[in-house]
Amino acid sequence: MKGNDQQAYDRGTSLFSPDGRIYQVEYAREAVSRGAPSVGVRTADGIVLAAQARASSTLMESESIEKLHKLDDHVGTASAGHVADARQLIDYARRMAQGNRLRYGESVGVETLTKHVTDHIQENTQRGGTRPYGAALLVGGLENGRPRLFGADPSGTPHEWKATAIGGSRGEIQEVLEEGWSEELSLEDGLDLALRALFTADDELTAGDISVATITVEDGYDALTVDEIDEIVEGIDVDTSDEEE
Repeated sequence: MKGNDQQAYDRGTSLFSPDGRIYQVEYAREAVSRGAPSVGVRTADGIVLAAQARASSTLMESESIEKLHKLDDHVGTASAGHVADARQLIDYARRMAQGNRLRYGESVGVETLTKHVTDHIQENTQRGGTRPYGAALLVGGLENGRPRLFGADPSGTPHEWKATAIGGSRGEIQEVLEEGWSEELSLEDGLDLALRALFTADDELTAGDISVATITVEDGYDALTVDEIDEIVEGIDVDTSDEEE
């Protein structure tokens, strides 16, 4: 009987176990951790979003792998986890951003948009007949000229970050970000830090395996080309001495 009871909590999308856990949310987080990593860095000049977008087959068109998305002129997002789930959340965020412009005649705040999305995510942990989204997002942009970066996980919890990672190898990437981030970080330094963090987790990456976008007051949301990424990658010094030993 005890095993059957445990299985009931395990299958219920909106049931707490006796120790206060919602297993389906934990499984959704596990799905995120198995995805390719994405990184967000807040700098003094703007936001940097970077993501691993390596094709799983040589027959796949690399341009079809979308990890970074423009939500509005001043805000973008990076995803990790199930691609289809992430696309649903991205479409929802875009509708919220467009609706805000139509209703109020102004761009939506980054925090406001993030909380709209996380409220929507949270609903799927509380209602029967649904399952949690198996995806996490980083939402970064400018709010009154100030760079802001938020993370949204499958539980629907929003957190503001200076720099963070979602997806696989998060622990290794987060260590690099914690060591390299500072309040005075320029956009160029932020690009270097974000890419160095991704290369620390996988030093076999190439410029073609990475997507990068910046969000600044001057240019808004700007996706970098492969050539621009390659130029940054060439100047990155990744310490792999521990691995070689």
